[in-house]
Amino acid sequence: KSQILEGKKRGPDRITSELMERAGINIVTWEEKEYPIGMREIIDRPYLLYYKGALPKEGEKSVAIIGARQCSDYGRRMAERFGEGLAKEGVTVISGMASGIDGIAQNAALEAGGRSIGVLGCGVDVCYPASNRKLYTDLSKKGGLISEYEPGRRPIAGQFPRRNRLISALADLVLVIEAREKSGTFITVDFALEQGREVYALPGRVED
Repeated sequence: KSQILEGKKRGPDRITSELMERAGINIVTWEEKEYPIGMREIIDRPYLLYYKGALPKEGEKSVAIIGARQCSDYGRRMAERFGEGLAKEGVTVISGMASGIDGIAQNAALEAGGRSIGVLGCGVDVCYPASNRKLYTDLSKKGGLISEYEPGRRPIAGQFPRRNRLISALADLVLVIEAREKSGTFITVDFALEQGREVYALPGRVED
């Protein structure tokens, strides 16, 4: 870690340090007090986290809002409603910055003047999906972006299920807005239950 932060021993480390500093990327290890408490509790916690913006604050209440990328109008409205409502009560919204429910809830939280943390399945210097560029920028300024993957790591499908365990670990409870029968949302739900988190699901429309 000292080599990455200070670049004292080898040329490549100095270059890495300078590039990270320019990109606003920080690192924290689980040995440091700043390491998120929720992640300390899981068995397969990452030793090192990369982040932009701020880390979750100790003692703050947090809810993970998750759901389908291709959501209905109902799902969109409810994601906005809960993202905004929780933010106004001082609750931090945790999610994966994905299209659909995740991004909608996080946008609503930030627009309400609250905080949100995005947990990424790629490097923190990579905006994925590209359509969420504004949200990515806002999270780095008004909340935080976290990843266990090194800067420059491209989004690969297999990385996202593993990422989901960190979303649930950071949250006090998980709220499912809307999800298809076969959805990555249920991977997060399984992790949440294994971690002892409470899981809530929004009731669907009666005609569904």
